[in-house]
Amino acid sequence: MLVRMADRRPRPQIDKKFAPTRRELKFRLAFSLFGSALVVVALLRAPVMGLAIVEVGLLAGAFFGGTALWASWKLWQRDHPE
Repeated sequence: MLVRMADRRPRPQIDKKFAPTRRELKFRLAFSLFGSALVVVALLRAPVMGLAIVEVGLLAGAFFGGTALWASWKLWQRDHPE
């Protein structure tokens, strides 16, 4: 079944009153890049063996990397209150 563009409902507008500001997004981006750098330095100074690499590498990398990607995406899209 084909749906015409005119038949689609418009996307609801999200209230940006509670969204992070541009300044907070910049802080989150800087903090996540700094945290990623600290994880890399820690792994280079004291190599981790076994399952600890999963915790340190993947979980910390996913947290800091995901935060950096999300914050940079929001900044790039200008999807924040001024």
